[in-house]
Amino acid sequence: MNPGREKVRIGSSVRTALASGQPVVALESSVFVQGLPSPQREQVAQEVLTLVRELGVTPALTAVVAGVPWVGLELEQLQQLQSTPGVRKAGWRDLAAVMASGQSAATTVSATLALAHAAGLLVLATGGIGGVHRPRRTASPTLDVSADLFALTRFPLIVVCSGAKNLLDLPNTCELLESLSIPVVGWQTDRFPAFYIRDSGWPVSCRVDTLAEVSTLWTAHRRFAGGAVLLVQPCPEGAALTAQEWEYWLEQAEAEAHQSGQQGGDWTPFVLRRLAELSGGRTVRANQALLLANVRLAAELARALAPAEPTAAGESRP
Repeated sequence: MNPGREKVRIGSSVRTALASGQPVVALESSVFVQGLPSPQREQVAQEVLTLVRELGVTPALTAVVAGVPWVGLELEQLQQLQSTPGVRKAGWRDLAAVMASGQSAATTVSATLALAHAAGLLVLATGGIGGVHRPRRTASPTLDVSADLFALTRFPLIVVCSGAKNLLDLPNTCELLESLSIPVVGWQTDRFPAFYIRDSGWPVSCRVDTLAEVSTLWTAHRRFAGGAVLLVQPCPEGAALTAQEWEYWLEQAEAEAHQSGQQGGDWTPFVLRRLAELSGGRTVRANQALLLANVRLAAELARALAPAEPTAAGESRP
């Protein structure tokens, strides 16, 4: 394929893996740029990349660098994004604008789904997806819904995560996932996890206990041209928070955000920073633990799904 006509720029290690039919796991870059504080983000990025490679799988970090969408970012490129103050966070809708303006941006789950699908990948690992946001200090409903949910309907990948983030309206998030016909598959669990918390109180749509079951379900799902499948696993037990302590810290953090006049895109970073402080760093450690667990599961799944035949880089698999 002519590199100048590719939808995305494929990193050399990812291109080699696809050409030889070896497993690849897509990774969003936003979690390593905006999702964790420094120096934890640099440390966790290195741990994730090392873990994937130790499991015999090629990591495929996604981002936009100087207007070029990448699948298979090199560590040096990621470090440049991490060291750039105020680097943009790009969702699916932002990709064209970032590319057209020649900007660089870390990619969220929705953008990573688009880029990974363009490169022909099947498995994506992340911490937690976005969803329906809760109203802030008002009883009015909100139309603030993450693009992640709609990207899941469009791009057929298996997304390994720990459910949706606790800051969200989880009941409405689960309802919308059902309305959008996105299978929510519990990995050795019957319950939908809530990021730091192992059980949101909501059930999954089905449960699997082996990689073979995931493969069978994925094959059946693709017969009807479905979008993505969410494969959810709880935060590791030793790192998880209880619902009671989480609600206590969250109420205090949101009250402080309201009192200090946080609005728009500043609200969530402020709340997350205060949660880390109020919990004595436990939220950050839980985030690290669940991300590594999800990456491990995604790598094992990618090995199980690795095609018998090589796949040309940039060509989507059926």
